[in-house]
Order: sequence, then structure tokens, then C-alpha cells
Amino acid sequence: MNSRLIGVGVGPGDPELVTVKGVNALRSADVVVVPVMAASDGKDGGERGRAEATVLHYVPGEKVVRVVFALNERTDRARREAAWDAAGERVAELLARHRSVAFATIGDPNVYSTFTYLAQTIAESVPGVSVETVPGITAMQDLAARSGAVLTEGTEPLTLVPVTAGAGVLKDALNGPGTVVAYKFGRQAREVAEALRETGRIDDAVWGSALGLEEESIRPAAELGDASLPYLSTLIAPARRDGGRGGKL
Repeated sequence: MNSRLIGVGVGPGDPELVTVKGVNALRSADVVVVPVMAASDGKDGGERGRAEATVLHYVPGEKVVRVVFALNERTDRARREAAWDAAGERVAELLARHRSVAFATIGDPNVYSTFTYLAQTIAESVPGVSVETVPGITAMQDLAARSGAVLTEGTEPLTLVPVTAGAGVLKDALNGPGTVVAYKFGRQAREVAEALRETGRIDDAVWGSALGLEEESIRPAAELGDASLPYLSTLIAPARRDGGRGGKL
């Protein structure tokens, strides 16, 4: 039978937010690959990431394989792509020896996930491989639940923006209708706060980081200052609402 590569979303960090289907996929796979941060020399930096920490609640450590990625690398394209190629070669080796390989990714494997790049590499290099995904809870869903922010009502649109694309992209979204969610904004917290104030969206907005973990922080966006926040911080700026029940139906 052809080998299978399964991208499994394991949520934002709280092990209890992995779906039953996700747990079953992790446990039934022959090996579970977890992405780890590359050190300056391109090798395994030794740090345990959120995906690995979550996976270890459900599968034994001997089943887990750490694979280095140049995570968060945005300036050196050659280094980033070399890391993707090396990771693809490592996973291809695993697929040659095992019928099923699961790849654990925080959040959802189809939403700003490292799995996307790995799957593309594997599909091109491993003939006949079957690539599948298991959806996971996203950070915006978890932050909404923990903060009480309602993501959408009635006909409201929902816009998801990675602030790594620039604060201008966020400001354009905030000037539009509906709820705006910003991902990966920690290093540009000051610019995000300015965009929220300029568009009149700061009062109801909330941000959070390390959701479901001991170091969890959930704060009003009005408290954003000049200090950098964790890279994977998430922001929700709810839609402007008149307060009436079902007003957007």
C-alpha cells in the first residue's frame, strides 16, 4: 500500500483541545513528526515546541521524531528553503520505512501551517504518497472562548490577517466591516496598537498569547505598549455592533 502523510492540527497549546480524530491519528501513525526551531547553525536548537509538548500527552516519546525547520525565518529565503528541503528529505526517509507518518502542527494544518510547505515538497518527491489532514482548533477560536469575544454574528464577515504582511494590511482590514483577527503580531505590537486607535477599533479588541499554557496572557488591546510580545500572539477586534440581539441577521 502507498504511504500516508497526515497533517494533524493539535490546537494552540492546550492538550485538551486536540480533537478525538486528531488523537486517533497520532496514535495510529507509525511515527509522529514534530517541527522544531533551527538554531543559528541550522541544527536542532533543543527547544521543545508547542506541537511536541502537546503530542507527548498522547503518544510515547520514542514514537516522536523531531525535524528541524527554519521556523519564523523571513529574511533569509535561501536558508528557509534549504531547511524545508532538508525536512522534506527526512520525512521522505521516514515514509520509505513506514506506512503512515503523522505531522503535528499547532492550530490547523491548513491555516498558516508549516505542514503546507512540507506536504508540497513530499508530494513532488515521493511518488504515490497520500497526503491527508485532520483539522485542529485555531488560536482565534481558543482566544474567543477564553476572552468571551464573539467572532461573528449574522452576516458579518471575518477577516484573518498575518501582521507579518505589514501593519498596512491590518489597517485596511480594520477599516472594513466585520471582525478582524490578527496573527503573529507580537513583534509589531506598537504598530498594531496604532492601527487599532486610528481606526477606532481598540476599545473592544483583545489579545492573547500562550493560550492554555501556564504563561497564558489575555489582555485588552488598550493596554498594548511599545514592548514586543510573544511572536504567536493573537488579536481579535470584534465587529462594530449596535448591541441589539440578531441585529446583523
